Amino acid sequence: QVQLVESGGGLVQPGGSLRLSCEASGTIFHVASMGWYRQPPGKPREVVATVNRGGSVDYADSVKGRFTVSRDNALTTVHLQMDSLKPDDTAVYYCRARVYSNRVEWDDYWGPGAQVTVAS
Repeated sequence: QVQLVESGGGLVQPGGSLRLSCEASGTIFHVASMGWYRQPPGKPREVVATVNRGGSVDYADSVKGRFTVSRDNALTTVHLQMDSLKPDDTAVYYCRARVYSNRVEWDDYWGPGAQVTVAS
């Protein structure tokens, strides 16, 4: 079993910054990728950024240049530094891990989410 926990959410003014963290624990043979997703109120969940084991990061166009992903080499800890936040960034942010439990079996795991609210 794999557990993910997000932390660092909260209320911030437009133009401010927040840093989200995600830690994975449990039965982990190999973490293939980690990702950050968000779900604005009343809207579908969307990808924010993903990173693979080699360190390649893909950002959504809406956050490019403002958000930055960092992580440890095993991808068991990832961070999302969010700068120049806008009201449209308001959403529940989720951490997702694609984890191999052995050499041939994998599953996606999701954290419970962290609320980020950007407002004056």
